[in-house]
Amino acid sequence: MLANPSRIRMVDLLLLAVAAVWGSTYLAAKELVTPSTVIAILALRFAVTAVALLPVCLRRLRAARRDEVATGMLLGVILAVVLLFETFGIAHTSATNAGLIISLTIVMTPILDSAVGRSWLPPQFFIAATAAVVGVGLLASGTGLRPPTAGDWLVLAAAAARAVHVTVMHRRSARKQYDSLSLTYVQMTTAAVLFCAVSPLVGVPAWTVTSRLDPGLWAVLLYLALIGTVFAFFVQMWAVRKTSPSRVSLLLGTEPIWALLVGVVLGGDRLGIYGAVGATLILVGAGWGQRIERQHREAKERNASAALAAGVPEPVGEGRPVETAHGTPRTDSSY
Repeated sequence: MLANPSRIRMVDLLLLAVAAVWGSTYLAAKELVTPSTVIAILALRFAVTAVALLPVCLRRLRAARRDEVATGMLLGVILAVVLLFETFGIAHTSATNAGLIISLTIVMTPILDSAVGRSWLPPQFFIAATAAVVGVGLLASGTGLRPPTAGDWLVLAAAAARAVHVTVMHRRSARKQYDSLSLTYVQMTTAAVLFCAVSPLVGVPAWTVTSRLDPGLWAVLLYLALIGTVFAFFVQMWAVRKTSPSRVSLLLGTEPIWALLVGVVLGGDRLGIYGAVGATLILVGAGWGQRIERQHREAKERNASAALAAGVPEPVGEGRPVETAHGTPRTDSSY
């Protein structure tokens, strides 16, 4: 851990920069994609990401085990589904709505993981989750009560798919010495291959889109690939070794706040009174739920450690949280 206060502040600032970058990617994607170019843009984005990461991942990939590659490919398929829902959703809703609704992953993931592991969360967690869900309904209503748009539903589906992604990652990687760099690269490459393969069949092909992008849109695409993915990934990998995982998770958990600020200030989104109340409920509910889940998990870990020290074997299927592909034990894997 870092002892120098100035270096600690530097780590915090870089992590906040990552959260701000992630918060801005919803508006960036909104500016870049149309319903007919979603697959093509995703193919280009992740092809650029895979090429950029290859030089630093090549040596580790050579040492990767077969089961590690298989896990990375499975996670890459789920990641592709997440991005498909999320990006199609962004094309049909506001950047602010997308950035806030996707934060529901924070409460969806513990619910799914608890259901799979048959270890239920405290009742107050579900109060927080309900507040966040009510917030989504109010946010989607905008200036007057109305049903969510198709884009809102797609982003909500992306949040659920993210929860599946993190849960599968935990279940497949727990107690295994997988290299987070190799695992992430296999995921990114799998997603890139899938999007490139589907691009000629759905919407405008990727090679056609490349000829249509002007320098400004190319800059947005490179921003998503190099800053929103590669830069963010390396900052996480570095920061998690310099500070505590809880601190990393807390700072990166400010992503929806940045998404709200960017969408309103730069994107010109208007929330209205219902939307403002909904946004507040989402932020409060998601943050409260994340804190409850973390306290519950830490209490379980302390009890398990105490039982182990007393000679009581740990229950089968229970274990400590595994690092995500970003190297951070988060419940809302951002990309």
